[in-house]
Amino acid sequence: MLNGHTLKHTTFYAIGLSYQKADAEIRGHFSLDEEQKKALIQDAKKEGITGILITSTCNRTEIYGFAQHPFQLIKLLCQHTRGTVEEFEKVAYVYKSQEAIAHIFKVGTGLDSQILGDFEIISQLKYAFALSKNLGMTTPLLERLLNSVIQASKRIKNETEISSGATSVSFASVQYILNEVENVSEKNILLFGTGKIGRNTCENLIKHTKNEHITLINRTKDKAEKVAGKFNLIVKDHAELQAEIRNTDILIVATGAQNPTVSKELLYCKKELLILDLSIPKNVAADVAELENVTLVHLDDLSKMTDQTLENRKKHIPQAEEIIEEVKADFNAWLETRKFAPTIQALKQKLGEMKDAELDFQSKKINDFNNEHAEIVSNRIIQKIMNQFASHLKNGSNSTDESLELIQKVFQLDEVSK
Repeated sequence: MLNGHTLKHTTFYAIGLSYQKADAEIRGHFSLDEEQKKALIQDAKKEGITGILITSTCNRTEIYGFAQHPFQLIKLLCQHTRGTVEEFEKVAYVYKSQEAIAHIFKVGTGLDSQILGDFEIISQLKYAFALSKNLGMTTPLLERLLNSVIQASKRIKNETEISSGATSVSFASVQYILNEVENVSEKNILLFGTGKIGRNTCENLIKHTKNEHITLINRTKDKAEKVAGKFNLIVKDHAELQAEIRNTDILIVATGAQNPTVSKELLYCKKELLILDLSIPKNVAADVAELENVTLVHLDDLSKMTDQTLENRKKHIPQAEEIIEEVKADFNAWLETRKFAPTIQALKQKLGEMKDAELDFQSKKINDFNNEHAEIVSNRIIQKIMNQFASHLKNGSNSTDESLELIQKVFQLDEVSK
């Protein structure tokens, strides 16, 4: 059992929802921004939850944490988002202990990504840990687990070809443009939103379209200017959005708002306009698709593009799974060692007390008693006994709990279980 360290009887859970069962609208209801994550973590601390990780991306929202019951985590998620418990129950998943460990390995290594082999999630998990650590809501166990997932992710990236070819949603959007738009290098492209997906899309656009007519707009202009400076692009004020849309052929929306940032009223299209909405929740109003010259494509549509690259990647899943099992086995071995460490420490202390009492007794009885020699011999005997116990506990994994209980009972190590 993966137990926490502040409350007794807490268990490690993973709760969440992803693209697999929840559509973009529902995922939007459960999305968390930076401030919401911080508030949720602070409330989790008040609830007595001992360690927590939160990820919220366009494809998934998940909470990993030590709780007495998974509903504690579900309730916190619903309290800090627009999602309801009823919605959650329809599309969500709850994993416990070893299942939760298996899940975070699968997510962190790109096997559960919307585009197989997308490794962006690992940086998001690292960020989630940093955020929780800053708020005092991590544990050594959580840190060891995340480091193991990072190790598996690196090995899979280096030892398999599961990430070869097209990777992220940002690449899929550019691939769509290349497939659907003729003479793309001559088209006017407007990128609205320069967050992580926006920046990645921008980089892929420049790399693959050879287009020099890319304009950036962001609500915070200096953020757009930083991205533009890197690629030598044009930046316009947010107030110029409507005018810029009139001049553009391809509009990419990668804003992170909770409500639509592009409405029907904003568009006046006398020519063909392709709009790609890469936002979760959707940031382009649905009725925009009713306009005669507009083609609206959403993130979920892009992810359905299954090309030969993705088919090739699937061949490397078994190899990736083997790596995960190796790293996970190492983590579980560490977990077992961690489980019996307090008992071993308590036993060592108990034997030390018995030794001290006996040496004190014998030194009073025996003339010329050599306390130094007796100390050396008895300490070596204690260490040999400790090594025997530790070896038995490491190698007898099937009966570890029973062995721990027996040691605690025989040596009356009452404090260990308190």
